[in-house]
Amino acid sequence: ATEEQPRAMSLAGVSCLVTGAGGFLGQRIVRLLLEEEEALAEIRLLDKAFSNEALRRFGKFQGKTEVKILEGDIRDVMFLHRACQGVSLVIHTASIIDTLGLTEKQLLWEVNVTGTQLLLEACARCNVQHFIYTSTIEVTGPNCKGDPIYDGDEDTAYESVSKSPYAQSKRLAEDSVLKADGQVLKDGGMLMTCALRSMYIFGEGCPFLQGHLDKCLLNKNVYLRFSRKEALVNPVYVGNIAWAHVQAAKALQVPQKAKHIRGQFYYISDDTPHMSYADLNYELTRDLGFGIEPRLPMPLTMLYYFSLLLEIVSFLLRPFVRYIPSTNRHLVTLLNTPFTFSYRKAQKDFGYMPRYTWEEAKQCTGQWIASMVPQRREYLKSKAA
Repeated sequence: ATEEQPRAMSLAGVSCLVTGAGGFLGQRIVRLLLEEEEALAEIRLLDKAFSNEALRRFGKFQGKTEVKILEGDIRDVMFLHRACQGVSLVIHTASIIDTLGLTEKQLLWEVNVTGTQLLLEACARCNVQHFIYTSTIEVTGPNCKGDPIYDGDEDTAYESVSKSPYAQSKRLAEDSVLKADGQVLKDGGMLMTCALRSMYIFGEGCPFLQGHLDKCLLNKNVYLRFSRKEALVNPVYVGNIAWAHVQAAKALQVPQKAKHIRGQFYYISDDTPHMSYADLNYELTRDLGFGIEPRLPMPLTMLYYFSLLLEIVSFLLRPFVRYIPSTNRHLVTLLNTPFTFSYRKAQKDFGYMPRYTWEEAKQCTGQWIASMVPQRREYLKSKAA
């Protein structure tokens, strides 16, 4: 009987809406859905805009599944209603990710919180049965005291009141999603929801990796050390977090599995070795001959107060000019707190296992970074000129 089980989990004939489908994670989820052996009936890709490159990629994988491109705003109720009509599964990855405070708080809220709530309402009206939300490790912490977590899980108690607007917006959105579980749909059916709390995501196309690469190239090919070596985290490869979404979606189709998953959140990590954020950049590119600074630019406590100083300056300048410091206390704490989580519960409840090994993830990401180096060098040169 065990042989039969994996085969029964399938998305054959399902109509699925992926929000944020043009983004770093969204594109990868779509690719995996299009590669499924048993074709979905239809995948709708929703985003505010799609790059030509993304559209080309989707075209390349298109097979038996119908693909519809929907460009529009997650805050537009009529648009969401059209997008959800006739869909049975929503994978909601769309959000503004902002650890620096570059986005106006109101916009962050409208997209991350209100957008999610409007989408849930559209699902109730359009009889969408299954809803998977991409949450983040940041809704857990680290808290402002920088209390560490080693190998945490969904039951780990942690006192967390994050001051970061991004973390707050994701926490509220996740709450809305999990509260909506069990909501009665217009046709009398029931909405089932779950949330996947992802670790920091790396991989080909990762915007953060590109940002770190730029700074490295400007620093004579040496990565800046913005986190101490002991601040162990476990980032997740984009292919694996995307796969977790597909696995959860399949499990929701099976009633006896769905009853364990609904209304729950899950930490999603993989077998990436535990290391600091700064050391991850180095690990992915050491074969290209890049180095990394041996220690933080200043002792951690000093770095923290230096960030506080920058925040004060930013606050005092606010009436006159919008100055956004390159760092802040939240970021210093985030980057320097040991914070690792296991994927045991996801494995137990919906059979999530990483699809790619660390070696594969490292190789693919390293090759992508290598391919980016010449064009980033050109770009930085033209900017300096």
